Amino acid sequence: MNSQQRTAGVAAGCMLTILMFGAGCGPAKNPPPGDGKAGNAPAQVVPVGAARVERVNLTVTKVYSGTLEGEEQANVVARISERVTGLKVHVGETVRAGQVTVLLDKGGASSQYFQMQANFTNQEKSLERMKSLYKEGAVALQALDGTQAAYDIARANFEAARSNVELTTPIDGVVTAVNVSLGDLTTMGQVVVTVAKINKMKVTFDINETDVTNVSLGQQVTVSSENSQASQVEGKIIQLSKSADIRSRSFEIKAMFSNTADRWFKPGVYVKVNVGVSPHDKELVVPNPAIQSDDTGSQVYVIRNGRASRRQVRLGVSDGERTAVLDGLAEGDTVATVGVNNIHDNGYVQVVSQ
Repeated sequence: MNSQQRTAGVAAGCMLTILMFGAGCGPAKNPPPGDGKAGNAPAQVVPVGAARVERVNLTVTKVYSGTLEGEEQANVVARISERVTGLKVHVGETVRAGQVTVLLDKGGASSQYFQMQANFTNQEKSLERMKSLYKEGAVALQALDGTQAAYDIARANFEAARSNVELTTPIDGVVTAVNVSLGDLTTMGQVVVTVAKINKMKVTFDINETDVTNVSLGQQVTVSSENSQASQVEGKIIQLSKSADIRSRSFEIKAMFSNTADRWFKPGVYVKVNVGVSPHDKELVVPNPAIQSDDTGSQVYVIRNGRASRRQVRLGVSDGERTAVLDGLAEGDTVATVGVNNIHDNGYVQVVSQ
C-alpha cells in the first residue's frame, strides 16, 4: 500500500468516527452535561439573570383624570339678563374682594337701577326732614321709626339693584377667566368672571367604589399635566366623599398642592393624579420580566441545581415593576429574569447576575 492509499484510509476512518460518535480524531475530551436525549451530545447552557422570590409590601398606583381649581375660587355670576357695558378686569389681574369686574346696562328693562336709586334718594330726604321735625317735637317717635324703616327698605332695594349691574368679586385673588365681551347679552346664572387664589391649587377627581376604601385623608398623591410631564408636584388628599354619585357610582376626591413658582397650573385644566390605592402587606412577588404569559396562563422558570423548571403561577396585583404571586411559588425560590426566552423546560442554565 503506498503513502497516498494510507492517507486516504486514515481520512475515511476519521469521517466514520465523526459520523458515529460526533467527535473528531484526536485526544478525547470530557463533554458538557448531556440533555438526556442525544447520548453524549453536549447540552446547551443558557446564561441567565435571576432573582429570589421574596415577600414585600406592595403598593399599586392608579392614574385618574382630575380638574383643577384654585385653593379658593369664586365665580362672578350674572343675576339678570342685560347688555355688558363695561369690563373692569382682565385675565391675570390681581383683584380685591368687592372690586367691580363687569358693568351691565343700568337703564335696561330688568335692571331697575334708576328706579331704585330715585326711590332711595326720596326716602333719604324724607328721613332727614323727619329727623329735623322730631328734634323740634313736631312729630312723634313712631312717625320717625316708620320713615326710618321705609328708608332702610329703599336702601336695601337700591343696593340689590346696583349689585345686579355692578358685578363684584367676593374674594381676593387672580382673574382666571373673563367669559363676556362688551355688548354681550348676559343670561341669568351665567358665569362672567372667575377669580381664584392660585398659590395653592385643588384637584377634583372621581374614584371607583372598589378603590375608595384604600385611600385616606392626608394621603400623598402626585399631580402632573397631561401635556407636560415636567410639571409634576406632590399633594395631599383633603376631602373624601361619604356617598357615591348616583349615576356613575364613583366617589369625589379632592387633593391640595402648592402651585409651581411660575404658577404653571391653572384653574379649569385637566391633570393626571397618581394615587396609591391598593396597599398589600407582605406579598410574595416576582419581577415582571420573569413572567411569561400565553393562552394557557402565566409561567416562570424556577432555577434549581443549574436547571430551569417551567412553573405555572397564579398572579395578583402589580405595581408596574413587580407582581404578586398567589400560587405556584414559595418564598426563597429563584426565578430567571433575563434570558427567559432562551430557556426551555428542564434545560441547563448558568446564573450570571442576581
